[in-house]
Amino acid sequence: MQQKLQPKVKDLVLIGGGHSHAIVLRMFGIKSLAGVRLTLITAAKKTVYSGMLPGHIAGFYSDDECHIDLRPLANFAQAQLYIDRVVALDLENTKVLCANGLAVDFDVLSIDIGSTPATVSVSGAAEYVIAVKPVSQLLEHWYELIEAVGKNPQELIRIAIAGGGAGGVELALAMQSHLHRILCQTQQPIQNLEIHLFQRGQELMPNYHQSVRHQIQQILIERGIKLHLGESVCNIAPKNHRVTKKIFEIKCESGLTIEFNKIFWVTQASAPEWLKIAGLGTDEQGFILVQDTLQSQTHPQIFASGDIATMVNYPRPKAGVFAVRQGKPLFENLQRILLCKSLKPYKPQKQYLSLIGTGDERAIATRGSFTLPPHKLLWRYKDWIDRRFMERFRFEL
Repeated sequence: MQQKLQPKVKDLVLIGGGHSHAIVLRMFGIKSLAGVRLTLITAAKKTVYSGMLPGHIAGFYSDDECHIDLRPLANFAQAQLYIDRVVALDLENTKVLCANGLAVDFDVLSIDIGSTPATVSVSGAAEYVIAVKPVSQLLEHWYELIEAVGKNPQELIRIAIAGGGAGGVELALAMQSHLHRILCQTQQPIQNLEIHLFQRGQELMPNYHQSVRHQIQQILIERGIKLHLGESVCNIAPKNHRVTKKIFEIKCESGLTIEFNKIFWVTQASAPEWLKIAGLGTDEQGFILVQDTLQSQTHPQIFASGDIATMVNYPRPKAGVFAVRQGKPLFENLQRILLCKSLKPYKPQKQYLSLIGTGDERAIATRGSFTLPPHKLLWRYKDWIDRRFMERFRFEL
Protein backbone atom coordinates (compact mmCIF):
# COMPACT_ATOMS: atom_id res chain seq x y z
CA MET A 1 0.00 0.00 0.00
CA GLN A 2 1.48 3.29 -1.10
CA GLN A 3 2.22 5.67 1.79
CA LYS A 4 1.00 9.25 1.43
CA LEU A 5 3.79 11.83 1.46
CA GLN A 6 3.32 14.55 4.04
CA PRO A 7 3.71 18.08 2.61
CA LYS A 8 6.81 19.89 3.84
CA VAL A 9 6.14 22.37 6.61
CA LYS A 10 7.33 25.89 5.76
CA ASP A 11 8.77 28.09 8.48
CA LEU A 12 7.70 31.73 8.52
CA VAL A 13 9.67 33.70 11.11
CA LEU A 14 8.82 37.24 12.21
CA ILE A 15 11.55 39.26 13.93
CA GLY A 16 10.13 42.08 16.04
CA GLY A 17 6.71 42.93 17.39
CA GLY A 18 6.24 46.25 15.58
CA HIS A 19 2.99 47.65 14.23
CA SER A 20 3.15 45.77 10.90
CA HIS A 21 3.85 42.43 12.58
CA ALA A 22 1.06 42.94 15.13
CA ILE A 23 -1.34 43.30 12.21
CA VAL A 24 0.20 40.29 10.41
CA LEU A 25 -0.22 38.11 13.52
CA ARG A 26 -3.83 39.16 13.96
CA MET A 27 -4.58 38.42 10.30
CA PHE A 28 -2.88 35.00 10.51
CA GLY A 29 -5.11 34.29 13.50
CA ILE A 30 -8.15 35.06 11.35
CA LYS A 31 -6.84 33.36 8.19
CA SER A 32 -4.20 30.71 8.92
CA LEU A 33 -2.29 28.70 6.33
CA ALA A 34 -2.04 24.92 6.47
CA GLY A 35 1.53 23.63 6.41
CA VAL A 36 3.03 26.88 7.74
CA ARG A 37 4.81 27.07 11.09
CA LEU A 38 4.70 30.65 12.38
CA THR A 39 7.29 31.98 14.84
CA LEU A 40 7.68 35.39 16.46
CA ILE A 41 11.02 36.45 17.96
CA THR A 42 10.86 39.65 19.96
CA ALA A 43 13.02 41.26 22.63
CA ALA A 44 10.00 42.44 24.64
CA LYS A 45 6.71 40.83 25.71
CA LYS A 46 4.78 44.00 24.95
CA THR A 47 4.98 46.52 22.14
CA VAL A 48 3.90 50.13 22.52
CA TYR A 49 1.53 51.73 20.04
CA SER A 50 3.48 54.83 19.03
CA GLY A 51 0.34 56.89 18.47
CA MET A 52 -0.50 56.68 22.19
CA LEU A 53 3.01 56.95 23.66
CA PRO A 54 2.99 60.76 24.11
CA GLY A 55 -0.46 60.48 25.74
CA HIS A 56 0.93 57.84 28.12
CA ILE A 57 3.89 60.09 29.00
CA ALA A 58 1.41 62.91 29.64
CA GLY A 59 -0.57 60.62 31.96
CA PHE A 60 -3.69 60.26 29.79
CA TYR A 61 -3.31 56.52 29.11
CA SER A 62 -2.35 53.62 31.36
CA ASP A 63 0.43 51.20 30.46
CA ASP A 64 -2.09 48.55 29.38
CA GLU A 65 -4.07 50.99 27.24
CA CYS A 66 -1.08 51.87 25.03
CA HIS A 67 0.70 48.49 24.84
CA ILE A 68 -0.06 45.41 22.74
CA ASP A 69 0.53 42.23 24.75
CA LEU A 70 2.31 39.92 22.30
CA ARG A 71 1.69 36.68 24.24
CA PRO A 72 -2.08 36.44 23.68
CA LEU A 73 -1.63 37.86 20.17
CA ALA A 74 0.89 35.12 19.29
CA ASN A 75 -1.43 32.55 20.87
CA PHE A 76 -4.33 33.81 18.72
CA ALA A 77 -2.13 33.47 15.62
CA GLN A 78 -0.98 29.98 16.77
CA ALA A 79 2.58 31.26 16.61
CA GLN A 80 5.58 30.02 18.58
CA LEU A 81 6.85 32.96 20.68
CA TYR A 82 10.49 33.47 21.68
CA ILE A 83 11.34 36.40 23.96
CA ASP A 84 14.91 36.94 22.84
CA ARG A 85 17.14 39.48 21.09
CA VAL A 86 18.31 38.72 17.57
CA VAL A 87 22.07 39.27 17.18
CA ALA A 88 22.78 37.87 13.69
CA LEU A 89 21.38 36.28 10.54
CA ASP A 90 22.98 33.24 8.91
CA LEU A 91 21.57 33.74 5.42
CA GLU A 92 23.55 30.86 3.88
CA ASN A 93 21.92 28.36 6.25
CA THR A 94 18.67 30.39 6.64
CA LYS A 95 18.89 30.74 10.42
CA VAL A 96 18.11 33.53 12.87
CA LEU A 97 20.65 33.64 15.71
CA CYS A 98 19.60 34.97 19.11
CA ALA A 99 21.43 36.32 22.16
CA ASN A 100 20.54 33.31 24.33
CA GLY A 101 22.00 30.82 21.84
CA LEU A 102 18.74 30.03 20.06
CA ALA A 103 19.00 29.33 16.30
CA VAL A 104 15.69 29.43 14.43
CA ASP A 105 15.33 28.06 10.88
CA PHE A 106 13.29 29.96 8.33
CA ASP A 107 12.00 29.55 4.80
CA VAL A 108 10.51 33.05 4.76
CA LEU A 109 11.61 35.83 7.10
CA SER A 110 10.03 39.18 7.93
CA ILE A 111 11.73 41.95 9.92
CA ASP A 112 9.86 44.71 11.78
CA ILE A 113 12.12 45.87 14.62
CA GLY A 114 11.70 49.63 14.37
CA SER A 115 14.74 51.90 14.73
CA THR A 116 16.88 53.45 17.44
CA PRO A 117 18.15 57.04 17.73
CA ALA A 118 21.69 57.52 16.39
CA THR A 119 24.08 58.53 19.20
CA VAL A 120 27.42 57.25 17.92
CA SER A 121 28.73 60.57 16.58
CA VAL A 122 28.19 62.49 19.85
CA SER A 123 30.80 61.97 22.56
CA GLY A 124 29.23 60.64 25.77
CA ALA A 125 25.76 60.16 24.29
CA ALA A 126 25.83 56.35 24.34
CA GLU A 127 26.73 56.37 28.07
CA TYR A 128 24.67 59.23 29.48
CA VAL A 129 21.51 59.89 27.45
CA ILE A 130 18.12 58.17 27.61
CA ALA A 131 17.18 57.04 24.10
CA VAL A 132 13.48 57.02 23.22
CA LYS A 133 13.93 53.51 21.85
CA PRO A 134 13.68 50.85 23.08
CA VAL A 135 10.53 52.33 24.60
CA SER A 136 10.65 49.98 27.61
CA GLN A 137 13.89 51.63 28.76
CA LEU A 138 12.54 55.12 28.09
CA LEU A 139 9.49 54.40 30.24
CA GLU A 140 11.59 52.90 33.02
CA HIS A 141 13.56 56.16 33.26
CA TRP A 142 10.39 58.24 32.92
CA TYR A 143 8.62 56.42 35.78
CA GLU A 144 11.69 56.95 37.97
CA LEU A 145 11.68 60.66 37.09
CA ILE A 146 8.02 61.29 37.92
CA GLU A 147 8.47 59.38 41.20
CA ALA A 148 11.51 61.52 42.08
CA VAL A 149 9.67 64.76 41.26
CA GLY A 150 6.70 63.61 43.33
CA LYS A 151 8.95 62.97 46.34
CA ASN A 152 10.98 66.18 46.03
CA PRO A 153 8.84 68.65 44.07
CA GLN A 154 10.60 71.61 45.67
CA GLU A 155 13.85 70.82 43.82
CA LEU A 156 14.70 72.31 40.43
CA ILE A 157 14.56 69.72 37.65
CA ARG A 158 16.12 70.50 34.29
CA ILE A 159 15.42 68.22 31.30
CA ALA A 160 17.05 68.26 27.86
CA ILE A 161 15.50 66.75 24.74
CA ALA A 162 17.78 66.40 21.73
CA GLY A 163 15.83 66.24 18.48
CA GLY A 164 13.24 68.71 17.22
CA GLY A 165 11.21 66.43 15.00
CA ALA A 166 7.61 65.49 15.77
CA GLY A 167 8.76 62.89 18.32
CA GLY A 168 10.89 65.36 20.28
CA VAL A 169 8.21 68.05 20.22
CA GLU A 170 5.44 65.74 21.43
CA LEU A 171 7.73 64.32 24.11
CA ALA A 172 8.58 67.80 25.41
CA LEU A 173 4.93 68.86 25.61
CA ALA A 174 3.80 65.57 27.17
CA MET A 175 6.55 65.57 29.82
CA GLN A 176 5.86 69.17 30.73
CA SER A 177 2.12 68.51 31.06
CA HIS A 178 2.60 65.57 33.45
CA LEU A 179 5.31 67.20 35.59
CA HIS A 180 3.39 70.50 35.82
CA ARG A 181 0.40 68.59 37.23
CA ILE A 182 2.65 67.03 39.90
CA LEU A 183 4.04 70.46 40.83
CA CYS A 184 0.54 71.99 41.00
CA GLN A 185 -0.78 69.10 43.12
CA THR A 186 2.10 69.55 45.57
CA GLN A 187 1.64 73.34 45.56
CA GLN A 188 5.06 74.00 44.08
CA PRO A 189 5.83 76.63 41.41
CA ILE A 190 5.94 75.30 37.84
CA GLN A 191 9.19 77.24 37.49
CA ASN A 192 10.79 74.30 39.33
CA LEU A 193 10.76 72.56 35.93
CA GLU A 194 12.85 73.58 32.93
CA ILE A 195 12.62 71.77 29.59
CA HIS A 196 15.13 72.56 26.83
CA LEU A 197 14.69 71.34 23.25
CA PHE A 198 17.79 71.14 21.03
CA GLN A 199 17.46 71.03 17.25
CA ARG A 200 20.40 70.87 14.85
CA GLY A 201 18.52 72.69 12.08
CA GLN A 202 16.97 76.14 12.23
CA GLU A 203 13.43 74.71 11.90
CA LEU A 204 11.48 72.33 14.09
CA MET A 205 9.72 69.37 12.47
CA PRO A 206 11.38 69.76 9.04
CA ASN A 207 9.18 67.07 7.43
CA TYR A 208 6.04 69.15 8.02
CA HIS A 209 4.52 72.17 6.27
CA GLN A 210 5.62 75.63 7.35
CA SER A 211 2.18 76.39 8.85
CA VAL A 212 2.52 73.46 11.28
CA ARG A 213 6.10 74.35 12.17
CA HIS A 214 5.09 77.93 12.96
CA GLN A 215 2.18 76.83 15.19
CA ILE A 216 4.30 74.31 17.07
CA GLN A 217 7.07 76.82 17.68
CA GLN A 218 4.57 79.33 19.06
CA ILE A 219 3.05 76.71 21.38
CA LEU A 220 6.46 75.69 22.72
CA ILE A 221 7.42 79.33 23.37
CA GLU A 222 4.09 80.06 25.06
CA ARG A 223 4.52 77.01 27.30
CA GLY A 224 7.97 78.19 28.38
CA ILE A 225 9.92 75.36 26.72
CA LYS A 226 13.36 76.75 25.91
CA LEU A 227 14.31 76.26 22.25
CA HIS A 228 17.89 75.92 21.03
CA LEU A 229 17.57 75.98 17.24
CA GLY A 230 20.63 75.58 15.04
CA GLU A 231 22.49 73.97 17.94
CA SER A 232 24.38 70.71 17.37
CA VAL A 233 25.15 68.78 20.54
CA CYS A 234 28.77 67.59 20.35
CA ASN A 235 29.60 66.40 23.89
CA ILE A 236 27.82 65.07 26.96
CA ALA A 237 29.63 64.49 30.24
CA PRO A 238 28.75 63.94 33.91
CA LYS A 239 29.46 66.76 36.36
CA ASN A 240 30.76 66.30 39.90
CA HIS A 241 28.49 68.08 42.38
CA ARG A 242 28.36 68.04 46.14
CA VAL A 243 24.78 66.82 46.01
CA THR A 244 24.14 63.16 45.25
CA LYS A 245 21.88 63.92 42.30
CA LYS A 246 23.49 63.15 38.93
CA ILE A 247 24.08 66.18 36.74
CA PHE A 248 25.11 66.07 33.08
CA GLU A 249 26.56 68.79 30.93
CA ILE A 250 25.60 69.31 27.31
CA LYS A 251 28.06 71.12 25.10
CA CYS A 252 27.15 72.35 21.61
CA GLU A 253 29.38 73.14 18.65
CA SER A 254 28.56 76.86 19.12
CA GLY A 255 30.09 76.74 22.61
CA LEU A 256 26.71 76.74 24.40
CA THR A 257 27.01 74.70 27.63
CA ILE A 258 24.10 73.83 29.96
CA GLU A 259 23.67 71.38 32.86
CA PHE A 260 20.75 68.95 33.10
CA ASN A 261 19.36 66.24 35.36
CA LYS A 262 18.09 64.08 32.46
CA ILE A 263 18.84 64.05 28.74
CA PHE A 264 16.42 62.37 26.33
CA TRP A 265 17.61 61.47 22.82
CA VAL A 266 15.13 61.68 19.92
CA THR A 267 17.47 62.29 16.99
CA GLN A 268 17.87 60.75 13.54
CA ALA A 269 17.01 57.05 13.42
CA SER A 270 19.58 54.28 12.97
CA ALA A 271 19.56 50.51 12.43
CA PRO A 272 21.41 47.63 14.13
CA GLU A 273 24.73 46.64 12.59
CA TRP A 274 23.83 42.94 12.26
CA LEU A 275 21.56 43.65 9.28
CA LYS A 276 24.42 44.95 7.16
CA ILE A 277 26.86 42.33 8.47
CA ALA A 278 24.42 39.62 7.37
CA GLY A 279 24.74 40.80 3.77
CA LEU A 280 21.28 42.33 3.31
CA GLY A 281 21.09 45.29 0.97
CA THR A 282 20.78 48.45 3.08
CA ASP A 283 20.80 52.21 2.59
CA GLU A 284 23.46 54.54 4.04
CA GLN A 285 21.78 54.49 7.47
CA GLY A 286 21.66 50.68 7.52
CA PHE A 287 17.93 50.29 6.84
CA ILE A 288 16.84 47.34 4.68
CA LEU A 289 16.17 48.32 1.06
CA VAL A 290 12.85 46.82 -0.06
CA GLN A 291 10.97 46.63 -3.33
CA ASP A 292 7.30 47.58 -3.77
CA THR A 293 6.38 44.07 -2.58
CA LEU A 294 8.22 44.78 0.74
CA GLN A 295 10.80 42.14 -0.23
CA SER A 296 14.50 42.74 0.33
CA GLN A 297 16.23 43.93 -2.83
CA THR A 298 18.95 41.33 -2.36
CA HIS A 299 17.12 38.41 -0.68
CA PRO A 300 13.57 37.77 -2.00
CA GLN A 301 12.72 35.35 0.82
CA ILE A 302 13.19 38.19 3.32
CA PHE A 303 10.65 40.98 3.90
CA ALA A 304 10.90 44.16 5.95
CA SER A 305 8.43 46.84 7.06
CA GLY A 306 8.06 49.79 9.38
CA ASP A 307 10.99 52.01 10.36
CA ILE A 308 13.60 49.33 9.61
CA ALA A 309 12.66 49.30 5.92
CA THR A 310 13.38 51.83 3.17
CA MET A 311 11.12 51.53 0.13
CA VAL A 312 13.42 52.12 -2.85
CA ASN A 313 10.74 53.59 -5.10
CA TYR A 314 8.74 55.40 -2.42
CA PRO A 315 10.99 56.94 0.27
CA ARG A 316 8.92 58.10 3.22
CA PRO A 317 9.65 59.50 6.73
CA LYS A 318 10.10 57.02 9.58
CA ALA A 319 6.57 57.29 10.99
CA GLY A 320 4.19 54.83 12.64
CA VAL A 321 1.43 55.58 10.13
CA PHE A 322 3.41 53.83 7.37
CA ALA A 323 4.12 50.78 9.53
CA VAL A 324 0.38 50.43 10.22
CA ARG A 325 -0.50 50.82 6.54
CA GLN A 326 2.10 48.20 5.53
CA GLY A 327 0.57 45.56 7.81
CA LYS A 328 -2.12 44.25 5.45
CA PRO A 329 -0.03 44.21 2.23
CA LEU A 330 2.80 42.54 4.15
CA PHE A 331 0.42 39.82 5.37
CA GLU A 332 -0.96 39.26 1.87
CA ASN A 333 2.49 38.96 0.30
CA LEU A 334 3.76 36.65 3.03
CA GLN A 335 0.81 34.37 2.35
CA ARG A 336 1.30 34.64 -1.41
CA ILE A 337 5.01 33.71 -1.31
CA LEU A 338 4.23 30.74 0.95
CA LEU A 339 1.60 29.61 -1.57
CA CYS A 340 4.04 30.19 -4.46
CA LYS A 341 1.81 32.90 -5.95
CA SER A 342 2.93 36.16 -7.57
CA LEU A 343 3.24 39.08 -5.15
CA LYS A 344 1.35 42.36 -5.21
CA PRO A 345 3.07 45.76 -5.21
CA TYR A 346 2.23 48.27 -2.46
CA LYS A 347 2.32 52.03 -3.00
CA PRO A 348 2.24 54.19 0.15
CA GLN A 349 0.28 57.42 0.05
CA LYS A 350 2.21 60.68 -0.36
CA GLN A 351 0.07 62.66 2.05
CA TYR A 352 -1.61 61.47 5.21
CA LEU A 353 -3.55 62.96 8.09
CA SER A 354 -1.28 63.65 11.04
CA LEU A 355 -2.73 64.41 14.47
CA ILE A 356 -0.09 65.92 16.77
CA GLY A 357 -0.88 66.00 20.48
CA THR A 358 0.02 69.21 22.31
CA GLY A 359 0.14 67.69 25.81
CA ASP A 360 -3.08 69.34 27.02
CA GLU A 361 -5.71 67.00 25.54
CA ARG A 362 -5.74 69.02 22.35
CA ALA A 363 -4.24 68.17 18.94
CA ILE A 364 -3.19 69.82 15.70
CA ALA A 365 -4.44 68.24 12.45
CA THR A 366 -2.37 68.47 9.30
CA ARG A 367 -2.40 66.92 5.85
CA GLY A 368 0.05 68.39 3.35
CA SER A 369 -0.39 72.19 3.49
CA PHE A 370 -3.79 71.93 5.22
CA THR A 371 -3.60 72.60 8.96
CA LEU A 372 -6.11 72.98 11.80
CA PRO A 373 -4.94 74.65 15.05
CA PRO A 374 -4.98 72.83 18.42
CA HIS A 375 -8.46 71.82 19.56
CA LYS A 376 -10.03 69.42 22.05
CA LEU A 377 -12.26 67.91 19.36
CA LEU A 378 -9.19 66.96 17.33
CA TRP A 379 -7.73 65.25 20.40
CA ARG A 380 -11.00 63.34 20.89
CA TYR A 381 -10.86 62.24 17.24
CA LYS A 382 -7.25 61.10 17.65
CA ASP A 383 -8.17 59.31 20.89
CA TRP A 384 -11.04 57.53 19.13
CA ILE A 385 -8.78 56.41 16.25
CA ASP A 386 -6.07 55.15 18.63
CA ARG A 387 -8.43 53.29 20.96
CA ARG A 388 -10.22 51.68 18.02
CA PHE A 389 -6.87 50.45 16.65
CA MET A 390 -5.85 49.00 20.02
CA GLU A 391 -9.18 47.20 20.45
CA ARG A 392 -8.17 44.88 17.60
CA PHE A 393 -5.40 43.43 19.78
CA ARG A 394 -7.28 42.66 22.99
CA PHE A 395 -7.10 38.92 23.51
CA GLU A 396 -7.52 36.78 26.60
CA LEU A 397 -4.59 34.54 27.53
